[in-house]
Amino acid sequence: MAQVLEHSRSEVMIAVDPHKASWTAAAVDASLQLLATVRVPVSDEGYRELRRFARKWSYTHWAIEGATGLGAPLTHRLSNDGVDVVDVPAKLAARVRLLSTGHGRKSDDADAVSVGVAALTAHGLSTARMDAAVTALRAIVEHRDDLVKTRTQTVNRLHVVLTHLIPAGAPRGLSADRAAEMLRRVRPRDLAGKTMRGLAVDLVAEVRQLDRRIAKAASDIEEAIVESGSTLIELCGIGVLNAGKILARVGSIHRFRSAAAFASYTGTAPIEVSPGDVVRHRLSRAGDRQLNCVLHTMAITQISRETSGRTYYRRKRAAGKSHREALRCLKRRLSDVVYRKLLRDSETELAACPGGHSGAALRSCAAG
Repeated sequence: MAQVLEHSRSEVMIAVDPHKASWTAAAVDASLQLLATVRVPVSDEGYRELRRFARKWSYTHWAIEGATGLGAPLTHRLSNDGVDVVDVPAKLAARVRLLSTGHGRKSDDADAVSVGVAALTAHGLSTARMDAAVTALRAIVEHRDDLVKTRTQTVNRLHVVLTHLIPAGAPRGLSADRAAEMLRRVRPRDLAGKTMRGLAVDLVAEVRQLDRRIAKAASDIEEAIVESGSTLIELCGIGVLNAGKILARVGSIHRFRSAAAFASYTGTAPIEVSPGDVVRHRLSRAGDRQLNCVLHTMAITQISRETSGRTYYRRKRAAGKSHREALRCLKRRLSDVVYRKLLRDSETELAACPGGHSGAALRSCAAG
C-alpha cells in the first residue's frame, strides 16, 4: 500500500531497493523530500503496480541500486518499455544512509530513499544498459566460478576421507584419476573402512562430473570471446577465462568517462596517505574485487616474464618502492592498458557494424 505524503509536478526520482522477492520504491523530489513509498512483489502484477505508482507524478526518472545485479530483472523490464535507469552502486547508497539523519538505521524504505538521494546528488552515475550477450556471459562466468568452488569443497572432503584409508592421506593437487588409482590399492575388510571407501568412490565420481561441467563452461566462455572479436587475450597475462570475466563485469566501456574512472572501478587507484614529507599510497579496498584479482594475476604474470611490465616494476623498485608498492603501481598501469584495449575493440566493432550499440562489447555483425 503506497503512503503518499504530498504530490508535486516537479521532477521526481523513483528509487528502487531490489530484493529477491520484493521491490521497495520511494518517490523523492528535487529537494530530496520523500513523497511516497510502496513495496511490491517481484512478479508481473508487482511490476504493473510499480508503474502505476510512478504515474502519480508527471515527470519521473528511475534509479535502482545494483541495476545490473540484483536489480537486473527490473532494469530489463523497464528498458524494454523504453525507460532509462540510473545505476546506483550499493556502497554509495549505504554511505548516503549512514550520513543521513536517523543514525543510519536500515530498512527497505530507508534504503530506497538513500538510492533516490544518491541518484539526485551524485555526479557521474551511469545509465544501466542491459546487453543480452553481456548478461549471458556473466551468467556463464559466475556459473563456472561456482562450479570451481564446489569442486574445491568436494576435493577437500575427499582428502579427509582418504586420511582414514591411506597413511598420510593423499598429496596436494589431487585429481580424480589420482584418487581412483590410490583407491584401487585399498581393500578394507572392516565396516568402517568399507564405508569410507564407498564414500571416497562417490566423491571421486562427483569430482569427475564437476570437471566435465567446468570444462563445458570454459568452452562456452571461449566461444563467447571468439564471437565477440575481443583482443584482450593478446595482452600478456590475460587468458580466455580472465578475458571473459573482464567483458562480463565491465559491460560497456563507454560508461567510464576516463581511464582514471575505470581504475577506480577496478580498485587499482591507490589512496594517498602521506605523513609529513613522505609520500605513500595504500591499497584501495574499493572497486570490483574480481576485476582487481584479474589485474593482479596479469601483473604477477608480467613480472615473471621479460615484458614491459617487468621493466616498469623494476624501475619502481629501483626508485625505492617496496614489492607491494611497485606491484600496485604496475596494476594501476595495466588497468589503463586494459581500458585502452576495450576502447579500441569497441571502436573497431562500431566501424564494422555501423549503427550498432556502442556498449555491446559482445555482439558481432555475423550474429546479426
